Formats: sequence, structure tokens, C-alpha cells
Amino acid sequence: RYSVVEQIKMKVAAVLFALVALFASAAAFVAPVARPGLSRPAAPVSRQARTVVHMGGKVAQVGPFSPAVYLAKFILGEKELNKIRGKVISLHSQVITYHCNWAGTQLRTRNRLIKFAKTNGDRLGFLV
Repeated sequence: RYSVVEQIKMKVAAVLFALVALFASAAAFVAPVARPGLSRPAAPVSRQARTVVHMGGKVAQVGPFSPAVYLAKFILGEKELNKIRGKVISLHSQVITYHCNWAGTQLRTRNRLIKFAKTNGDRLGFLV
């Protein structure tokens, strides 16, 4: 069981995550579209031009959910956030594994899907 203070912290973090998700720009989740007057879509930002944060020797990208992660890190502390993040990643990997077993896919496909989920989470800013 969690103490009352920990329960309050988790509720506040959940509400803040929900608010950031609600107000996050929808443009971050869709591919660029052709604008009137232009013959092709806008060019994507080069990898060097993106803002990055160094985390444990690895480079984590700043994305639309980064403010929520920073806020959760401030409220919960880095140790508690990493514990929660590890649980969520573990549960997500289990769901991917279950789905792959159900669909009868190869182990290689499961590994690629888990790696894709990690890359996508990094691009969205969950790993800062």
C-alpha cells in the first residue's frame, strides 16, 4: 500500500499527464500535409536541429510529452519516476509479447515491435 502522500503525488501526476496530453499539439502526431500553394509537404526538421537532452550517456529527444515528464520528475522525484516508467515499459512489452504470441508472429517481429515502441516513446518525449 502507498501512504497518503504518495497517493496524492500519484493522483497529481496522473492529472498533469492527462492535461498535457489533452493540450498537446495534435500536429505532433500526424505526418506533414501539403499546404495550399506548395507542391510538396513541409520538409522535416533535420536530426541535428532537434533539441536533445543527454540522459545517462544516451541522447533523449524532447517531444510533446516532455513537459509532463519534467513535471512528474519534479513532483515524484527521479527515482520514483524511473520506477513507474520501468513498470509501464514492462507492462507494454508484456502486451506486445501477448499480442505476438496470439497472432503467431516470430520472435524477431516481437523484438522489432518492442524496439519500435521504444523509439516512438523517445520521439514523443517520454524518455527525457
